[in-house]
Amino acid sequence: MESAHYFSASPAGPFTRKPLTVDLAGETRHLHTSAGIFSPDGIDKGTAVLLAEVPAPSPQGNLLDIGCGWGPIALTMALLAPEATVHAVDVNERCITLTNENAAALGLANVAAALPDAVDPGVRFDTIWSNPPIRIGKDELHSLLRLWLPRLAPGGTAWLVVQKNLGSDSLQRWLASELDATFSVTRESTAKTFRILKVRKASLSPQ
Repeated sequence: MESAHYFSASPAGPFTRKPLTVDLAGETRHLHTSAGIFSPDGIDKGTAVLLAEVPAPSPQGNLLDIGCGWGPIALTMALLAPEATVHAVDVNERCITLTNENAAALGLANVAAALPDAVDPGVRFDTIWSNPPIRIGKDELHSLLRLWLPRLAPGGTAWLVVQKNLGSDSLQRWLASELDATFSVTRESTAKTFRILKVRKASLSPQ
């Protein structure tokens, strides 16, 4: 599989852009992709389930796509919430470049794709959408989710799509045990072979 090492910072092989036509937010979009990234030939099944199943993101504030690839989730969030700032993170530098270029091609000035360390640790997110990179291994996946999910703003919600046979139920149990009591973790739906997990941060109590 040409994208087998999509979680490398600098994938092997030439960075050769190729055209990609996909439907995002209800319209046909003409973008670019490349080898050496996750799902280089289009929208993968898990991401398609996420985009079809979850409610619209917060219309304002900060939104986050964890593991952005060439940008389908981040671009959709930006199209649906033009007044929000969409942060897109990936360890793969090729993905960062493509997401920023694809956002520019769509005229989306509200997308900022960057390596994880470049995101201000003080930013809190009103909505997180992610098709998390399960295949990086359990320890690295857990570290990734420990980094980002606690950064939900009060009242914020994260939506994760995980394939059933890749441990969605065990991940749900782990999240429920790992996050503190201000978070709730639920399984919202099952579509095809995927589960949609919802993580919600409690709202601040009124003074």
